[in-house]
Amino acid sequence: MRRDKIQIMAAILNICINGANKTRVVYQSNLNFKTVNPYLDTLVGNGLLDMKHGTRILYETTEKGTDLLESLVNIEETLKE
Repeated sequence: MRRDKIQIMAAILNICINGANKTRVVYQSNLNFKTVNPYLDTLVGNGLLDMKHGTRILYETTEKGTDLLESLVNIEETLKE
């Protein structure tokens, strides 16, 4: 079964809770490097992910992103009942 964009974004937010580089996001979200870029750009652009520059770029879920992730999980649990 295919995932929709919201499910993919929720997975990325979950992966980045403690910080993750792009390689980790790609492998854990089961995407490739070409398809992950628009998702990361959208999440960063909407303030849901923070991009931290250092020796390598790390993505970290912001408070706003954590709130959205919790809401999405609650919605999914409600719909499963």
